Amino acid sequence: MKNPKRIGATICLFVAVAISGSAQTVKKLSRAEAMAAVIAKVPPVFPVMARQLKIEGVVELEVTLTENGQVDSVNIISGNPVLTRPAADALKKWKFAPQTEDGKPSRALAPISVSFKL
Repeated sequence: MKNPKRIGATICLFVAVAISGSAQTVKKLSRAEAMAAVIAKVPPVFPVMARQLKIEGVVELEVTLTENGQVDSVNIISGNPVLTRPAADALKKWKFAPQTEDGKPSRALAPISVSFKL
């Protein structure tokens, strides 16, 4: 019978090596760098309720980009709840120039602001 402690230690070591081997750096962009990297921008749909209630404002978001500049995920940081979902939905359709770190394609994290004005 095999030693369960040794098997557990071996599995932990294997998982740690697998995670560290696939770990990739994420380049953090400034707001200006992120906006300069935008290739295609889809405007958000202004919600009917927001128009009726005359709600305006800025939604702050954080976007994670893949190595090829596609939007991987969007995190809502702040903004009026009536406006946050349309802003996030529009941002998911944006395209960005691929980013590099040390000459290699890199994932990126970028702050984005979306303004809603009547």
